[in-house]
Formats: sequence, C-alpha cells, structure tokens
Amino acid sequence: MDDPHLQAPLAQFGGAAPPAPAWFADAMAKRPEINMVEVEGAKIEMLTWGERGRPGLLLLHGNGAHAGWWRFIAPFLAEEYRFCAISWGGMGGSDWRETYTIETFIAEALASAETAGLFDSATKPIFVGHSFGGHIAIFISARYGERLGATILVDPPIFTPERIAERRARPRKERVYRAHRVYATREQALARFRFAPTQACDNLFIADAIARESLKEVAGGADAGWTWRFDPFLWKNLQLSQSTPLLKEARSPMALIRGDRSRLIRVADANYAISLMPPGSPHIPIPDADHHVMIDQPLAVIAALRGLLAAWP
Repeated sequence: MDDPHLQAPLAQFGGAAPPAPAWFADAMAKRPEINMVEVEGAKIEMLTWGERGRPGLLLLHGNGAHAGWWRFIAPFLAEEYRFCAISWGGMGGSDWRETYTIETFIAEALASAETAGLFDSATKPIFVGHSFGGHIAIFISARYGERLGATILVDPPIFTPERIAERRARPRKERVYRAHRVYATREQALARFRFAPTQACDNLFIADAIARESLKEVAGGADAGWTWRFDPFLWKNLQLSQSTPLLKEARSPMALIRGDRSRLIRVADANYAISLMPPGSPHIPIPDADHHVMIDQPLAVIAALRGLLAAWP
C-alpha cells in the first residue's frame, strides 16, 4: 500500500495551512516584485528581491516546480544581493510552448538575468540551479560561463558513467502523456500534491506554500475547478542530453550543494562530479536532506549560500 505521507502529504490538513515557524512567515512576508519577460514568443515569470546594482543571483528551479520554491530563501540575502527567481517556460506562471529545447531554456535564463538587472553590478552574477535547473546551469556555464561569476549546483542530475549505463539498461515503459485532472476544489487538489521524486517531508508548511502556488483556477461551468500549472506535455518532445560531461568544459567557477541522503545524486556521483569540475570546487553535503534540499533543510541551505558568497569564488 502507498504511504499517504509520501503520496499525499498535505491530505491530513483538509486544505488548511500547516503551522509555520516565525522565520518562514517573516521570509514569505517579504514579497518579491513579479514581472514577465518575453523570450522567443513565451512570457517568462520573474520574481525579484533586492536593489538593482547589487551583485546578482539567478535562481533556477527543478522539473515541474516554479519560482516560488525560492520565496523563503532569497529574502535572507536580499539586503546584500539582487535576486531573480524564474519559472521555466511551461512551468509556474510562465507561458507554455508548443515545443521545448535546451536552447530555449538557456535563452530564458539569460534573458531573465539581463532584464532583472543581474548584470548591472561590477560583480558578475552567480547562477544557482536546483535539480533540472542545475542541469541547465551546467549547459550555461559550458557555453556562456565567462559571463558568470560562478555556478552553484544544488542536487543536480549528475551520474557516474557506470550509473548512466545502468539507467540506460533498465527496461523502459512507454510514457503516457495526458492532460491534468481538474479538481472541484482547491482543497482536493492540495490533497493530491506530492514531491517528484517522491520523498518524505518534515517541513509540511513549505510543501503547502509551494503546492498552493503550483495550482491555477480553471473557469468553465461544469469543468471549473483547480489544476496544476505546469505543462503535462512538456517532456513529450524534449530530448535531454547528458550534462555531466560538460562539467569539464565549465567556463565559470562551480560549487556543489547536495542532500546528504539524496537518492538522485549519490556520494559516488558527487565525487565523480567534483573530479570533472574546476579544481578547488567546493562540495557541501547538507545533513538530513534528500533531493529537495531547500525544502528539507532551508536554513542550512541559506547558511551554505552565505558561506559560499562570503568566501568564494
């Protein structure tokens, strides 16, 4: 039987928000500016904190997520930095596309950084990418890294050659793509929220906040209700190449932050990544964190970022 705490962690609250600590409420109260930038025919959502002219950080979220995954992280550093968190095309509040490519994702990141003023400072901006965001950040560093001050990868999909071969050898089921279900009420939709990949979550107040921002209301009489904001057909035609080999082509300093118990990038994968990254690249495992590191240990991630920004690159 599926564990309801993994498959439906918010169902127990019946649509009510779980209690949250004061630090989280304070961070969420520091609302960002929300703007759009048009990139190759699609409007891309940007959340920004901090004054223009300060050193810039671009925050890149993972697959199926949105810019709001950084809402409770950026405010802690916004007094010293200019932050921009984007929602990738097909995710969050950004437009959906008919087709998606690595090139369009790269263009979205660079155009957002330009529009948000992250290149206005004399200090080159730092790109921070979690999961799929880290995947795209590796491509950006390999192609445009001379424009960046550094790249920080947060639990990215990096694997040893042996693990890549193992993954490719597994029998694959043909994936079925279908439109999202529309739930009659927001409460019903929240009860169906879960992490991908599935993992336990102690900080359900964060899960609730990002779940609420993952939904949109659908008008239309009998078909009215609530559904997920990301494009369910995004991956149908997108061919993802391995980014791991590009680590040795990085044109910017790199650092790796990973969950100490992540099932995505394991210890052997992390050690392999560091062997490819520029010499001296920091590797910071976050204790008691799985793949969704900023959800599992948000304050530790903030401390790690503060430490890196203070003494590196």
